[in-house]
Amino acid sequence: MNLLIVNADELDDNGTVTLAGRRARHVIDVLHGKRGQTLKVGVLNGPRGTGTIEEAGKTQVTIRCRLGAETPVIPRADLLLALPRPKVMKRMWAPLASMGIGHLYLTNAEKVERNYFDTHWLDPAHYEPLLIEGLEQAGDTRLPDVTVIKRLKPFLEDELDSAFPRGSRLIAHPGEGTPWGRLLASDKERLMIAVGPEGGWTDFELRMFERAGFKRIRLGTRTLRTDTACIALLAIVQAVKGVEK
Repeated sequence: MNLLIVNADELDDNGTVTLAGRRARHVIDVLHGKRGQTLKVGVLNGPRGTGTIEEAGKTQVTIRCRLGAETPVIPRADLLLALPRPKVMKRMWAPLASMGIGHLYLTNAEKVERNYFDTHWLDPAHYEPLLIEGLEQAGDTRLPDVTVIKRLKPFLEDELDSAFPRGSRLIAHPGEGTPWGRLLASDKERLMIAVGPEGGWTDFELRMFERAGFKRIRLGTRTLRTDTACIALLAIVQAVKGVEK
């Protein structure tokens, strides 16, 4: 945990928060928190700053927070992801938040099993703690927005322009496509990157994406697993273009 994240409603009027549970155990057992010790803190979807431990017991800690005025900006990349198997999706939540995305769209596709949408890992109560875990690792406070899309065609034809009105639309697919690096300039436009299921997008889906203004890209000659491809793409975005809008 490189940033202790609290909710705004946990702070009192003096900027003090008392924590128990997972966060308190981390401060006490991992950081060996003691009275007077300073930690990095942030408010979920809000500013970052420092916190001074005022009390540290066996099961809870009280921290006085001093926060900056600025909230971290929204990461510049959005991800349109064909919903993977539930166990894969479970392990992707934290790394995706850690890498930095503004909005995650989880969609169906021809090669996505319909029962994947029944998983509890699409319930905010289950995935938000994992997103926060990723933010704690990265030192960010911006929680990605999440939208579940059960019908891809109507979304691309009727909703995409409202959801993503400006920026570059890119679709990753093995085989033919422009090498990824050639499409990354030093400008500051937003990106939406579409990543398909393990078996790839169908030809019909690829044509739909192309009609919606997506340019096909590739990461070389190797076919990657969904989670590997997402992390590789987002890492390149950070390295070449920066993560923020």
